[in-house]
This record gives sequence, C-alpha cells and structure tokens, in this order.
Amino acid sequence: MNLVLSLKSFNEPEWIDRLQALLPNRKIEGWNGGVAEPEKAEYLLAWKPDPAAFSALPNLKVIFSLGAGVDHLTSLPELPKLPLVRIVDPDLTSRMTEWVVFQTLLHHRQHLTYAAQQEAGVWNGHRQWAAKDVRVGILGLGELGLDSAKALKALGFNVAGWSRTPKDVAGIESFSGEDKLEPFLNRTDILVNLLPSTPATHKLVNAERLAMLPHTGALGGPVYINAGRGATQDEAAIDAALTSGQLKGASLDVFAIEPLVEASPLWQQKNCIITPHVAAESDPQALSEYVAQQIKGFERGDALENLVDLDVGY
Repeated sequence: MNLVLSLKSFNEPEWIDRLQALLPNRKIEGWNGGVAEPEKAEYLLAWKPDPAAFSALPNLKVIFSLGAGVDHLTSLPELPKLPLVRIVDPDLTSRMTEWVVFQTLLHHRQHLTYAAQQEAGVWNGHRQWAAKDVRVGILGLGELGLDSAKALKALGFNVAGWSRTPKDVAGIESFSGEDKLEPFLNRTDILVNLLPSTPATHKLVNAERLAMLPHTGALGGPVYINAGRGATQDEAAIDAALTSGQLKGASLDVFAIEPLVEASPLWQQKNCIITPHVAAESDPQALSEYVAQQIKGFERGDALENLVDLDVGY
C-alpha cells in the first residue's frame, strides 16, 4: 500500500512529509530519491512524471494527477490502463473562478483603457455598459467552467456555455457539440476558455473560430480569456487578431510552451494581460488531504471520485 511521488517542478520531500502525516501507516517515497520497494507501490502521485516510473512500479493500482489537468499524463504512450484520478478541490475551483471573474471585470470595466490614460495623464470617462448587456461564453462546462459561469451569472452577465455533451444549468444557455460551436461563438462578447487539452480540442481556438466572435456587442469588440490549457489555442492567430483588432483584448494564463518564450509577440500586445499559469494554484495541504481521503476510501471499497475517461482525455 505504498505511495510514490513523481513530481516535476515540485519539492518532493515537502510533499512526502505532508502526505506521511496524513497516511502514517504507509511508506511514501519520492521517485527522484529512489524507490526502495517498487513492488510494494500501489499508488502514484504524478505531475509531468518520469515515464520510466510506470514500468518500474509493476503493482500500481491508482494514479493521481497533481492538478486539474491530466494531459501531462494522457499524452504519454507509457501510461498504463489504470484508474486515473484528477484533482477536483473546492479551493482550486474557487481560485480559478476568482481569476476568471477578475479578468472578465477588467475588460468589462475597461481597465486597460484607463490604465493607459493614467500613464498618459489623461482624465476621460467612457460609457460603461451594464453587465446584463455583455454576453459571456464559457468554453468547457466541467467543474471549473460551471463554477465560473454561475459566479458571472450572479454578477448579472448574460452567460452561456459550450461543452462536448449537453448540460442543463438554470439560467445559463447551453450549447453542445461541434455543430453548435459557431452559434455559440456568434453570441459571445467575452470568450472564456476552460477546455481540457485533448486531441479534439487541440488549437480549437484558431483564426477561423476567433473570426466568429461578433463586433456588434456592448464592448465594441470581442475579448478572449484562457485559463484552461495552452494547447487548445493557436497563439499566432491570437496575436494576429489582437493586432488587427479582430480581438479587442485578451487575458492569457496558459500557453503551448511554458514559460512563454521571450520572443513571443504576445508580450508586446498592450491589450493583452499575461499571467504565468497562476490562475488556479491550490493549497498544498488541501490537495494532500484530497489524495489521502481518496486512498482511504478506495481501500474501504468506496468508488474513486473524479476518474478520467481515458477515451476522451478528461
């Protein structure tokens, strides 16, 4: 019943200490420190793991992804056909919603315009539309997307969502399937991308889709916000749309290659807000407790929660 951690860009000793306190009767080891008893390892906690860990731990029963995204695992050909659990934590969800609402409000309340005026020493007010006149569209109505949609709806925005399969959420218009993507985009002033990274979503937000966003809305042009996965967007198309005015503004927290390379022209876009993949950094203690509770429940015979469908990638 041992637990092994293979975590890139995380401090494995700190995570081992935290999990050991929660699971005192189990041996918890870090892959980077060497696994003394690989045959006894039944659980793997992973973030961009060393693929060699899969074959070196022959008796794994469950793999946990340290984070909401799982494409760092599902993209690995070495990934075994085992239960894969993603993190769904209230703290992570609320932090994502905070970031999405904050970025939406920055564009809605014309912060970039006023920030530029402040730098130039200009005192000039602009018409402010009511939230009900602004159409927000959420790409991806999973746990994170639904929470953001409900929060924006509570602020008065006209909210709709698009997902692979139909959703029924009170007060939120739902679009689903490939044939409903264009009408969804046609009614969206602020597009919020919270899609997972799968083969079906690769560069889904491209020049063709950005051109479907209307210029007839209250903001005078569409805005694009992404805190989902960088692989779901075409960054060259976003840069071109910002330059041409097809996009009035953008807020980007995720990119295909991270850190975002210094040569990226997005750094120079004055109407683009960039944050370094920090939208939904969650509390390490909360995530450790989540993993520990799942392991204890699994050993009692309870069903694992938030299992990934390996066929669709999330």
